[in-house]
This record gives sequence, structure tokens and C-alpha cells, in this order.
Amino acid sequence: MSKTRHLVDPEIAPMLEMPDRVLTHETLEAIRNDPLFSGADLPPPPFPLSEALAPNEHGPEVRLLIMNPPSEQTGRAAILHIHGGGMVVGVPDTATVTKCPLALEHDAVVVSVDYRLAPETPVPGPQEDCYAALVWLAAHAEELGVDPARIVVMGESAGGGLAAALAQMSRDRGGPQLAGQALVYPMLDCRTGGPDCPYCNLHTGEWVWTREKNRFGWEALRGDYQPTDERKGWFSPALADDLADLPPAYIVTGALDLFLDEDLAYARRLIDAGVPCELHVYPGAIHAFEMVPETTLAAQAATDLRRGLGRLLGGAC
Repeated sequence: MSKTRHLVDPEIAPMLEMPDRVLTHETLEAIRNDPLFSGADLPPPPFPLSEALAPNEHGPEVRLLIMNPPSEQTGRAAILHIHGGGMVVGVPDTATVTKCPLALEHDAVVVSVDYRLAPETPVPGPQEDCYAALVWLAAHAEELGVDPARIVVMGESAGGGLAAALAQMSRDRGGPQLAGQALVYPMLDCRTGGPDCPYCNLHTGEWVWTREKNRFGWEALRGDYQPTDERKGWFSPALADDLADLPPAYIVTGALDLFLDEDLAYARRLIDAGVPCELHVYPGAIHAFEMVPETTLAAQAATDLRRGLGRLLGGAC
């Protein structure tokens, strides 16, 4: 019997009827090939897209999908986007449905990263791919019509976790200085749902992304790595000892999302470290709640994101 069905916003209740995908090594290929994660059958974008390959000191070149809407402006903002998928599935192509309109809305360039997936590529492979993409974007800012001081990193779920990790990496390495980090229900803490989980919330993680799936994703990403050295925050951002001097953050999570507690804890630590942080928690919201279109929750989240992202990008809100 469900413990939390009665708490889910009625408008997103159709999500609860979606077939549950059991995430294992045996089912992984089939899930990757599902059109929801493979990018098949996408509608045509509202403007032409392009691709580039970013050099990578720690692996093969990284494919980048570039959403650059027609514009007469120079010195525009840019969003380095990192897709979700539990660290194990997904492609940047699926981002065009939501990120092309975002690019038009903010007159910004969006570059989405085709990072390598776990378990084939454990840490630090995906993180290094994202860092290579950021270095490429900063180096090619002028030809893209972008102000390198107005680059924001953004991601959802696992992509939000990688975005938070990238912000730490760039700070630690003295890399490109980000204008902000937009973290949408980010996957930040490798302990969540496991034996060392510091959170005991009885009302999170029943729907879409469960504790079992979370354990699978983190174990796939970890490989043989033991998160005890100074890079542990690059693997799992919540493990970082120091969050000072990170870029301003915009964090979104749902009250029933498995990531609620780790996202709240991370936001609190950012604020305590002197990092400006805007946090939104949506009641009745489960993981990926915007998948049901034209709901009050989705509309509110879109409005909040437009304003919050506008502030990070340095444009009008």
C-alpha cells in the first residue's frame, strides 16, 4: 500500500500510473533505447542546431549540442546544460524540447553536454567531460556572441549533481568563473537511500526515482573510487568539505522527491558558506514533476525558473 499517494498533487497523479522501470545491469540497455531517454521521435527544433567537439585531456573529445537562437546581440548569456538520467542513461538531444525555448526566452546560447555514462565510464570520466565542455564554451564565447562572465551551469537530477560538481571543479582548478548554478532537483549525496543515509524522511522517494534506483546510479558512477580524498565533492557534491566561493545557486526540489533532504542540506550549507542561494520546494511534487504539462505546479516552476535563471544570467527577470 502506498504511503504517500494521498500527498501527491492531484494534477500530476497521471505520473503515478507510469510503468515502473526496474533499473539493473540487465535492463539498462533497454531503458537507454527507450525514446524517453534516447532522443528518438523528437519534434523539430524552432531554429537550426549545431554540434561541436570539445578537446578533453582525460578522454575522447566531448560532443556538444549547441542551441544558438538567431540574435543581433553580442555579449549574450550562455547556459552549459547537463542532462539527467541517474548517471546511467540519457542524451543531450532530449534537452532541445525544453532548452530551445529557454534559449529564446533569455536570448542565450545553450550548450548541452554528451558526457560519457556510468557504469562504462565511472568517476571522474563524466565530470571531466563536463569540465572540458565548460572550458570549450569559455574559449569560444566570442564566436558564439557570448560574454564569458555570463555563463551559468544547469542540470536536472543527475545533471544537477554533475552541475554542482562542475562548479566545485572549476573553483578548485581555477577554471572558468561561473555566473551561477541552476540545480533542478539535483542528485547530490551518494549516501541517500543506502546504509549510511543521513536522512530518515518517511515521505520521499516512493515515485519515479526510488532508493533502489539511487543506489544503482551511485554505485555505477563510483566504480572503484573511494570518496575520501579532496575530489570527493566532485564525485558527490554533498561530501565536499568546503562550499565557499562557489557561484550563486538556484535550487528546485519537490516535497516528495527522494532528493528533498540532500537538496535542503546543500542549500543550507551554501548559505552558511556565504553563497547566495535561492531555494524552491514545491508541495505535492515528486521527482520530474514537470513531465505532466499544463499543471499549476509546472507553470509555477517555469515562472520561478525564468526569474531565477534571469537573475543568474544577469538579464531581466
